[in-house]
Amino acid sequence: MESFLEHLMSADTDFIFFSQTICPYCVRASRTLEANGLTFTEVNLDHYDGMRREIVMETGHRTVPVVFDIRGEAPIFVGGSDHLIDYL
Repeated sequence: MESFLEHLMSADTDFIFFSQTICPYCVRASRTLEANGLTFTEVNLDHYDGMRREIVMETGHRTVPVVFDIRGEAPIFVGGSDHLIDYL
């Protein structure tokens, strides 16, 4: 089972975000990234037991999406879709 940190470190895109099925805010995050010409990896938490709990423990963020900017040396926790819009 891949962990949250393994996903975070292995993604080869500008951003990574963790989502769930039927999430309008996750759709909003992907559309925001696309509109800004940024690449992203989406990881659906419905397919990974325990990963949501791991993310909450690491970030304190309890809702989806959980967005990270991974363009630099170290990942930057952005937050949710509203935070992403403000960030960009």
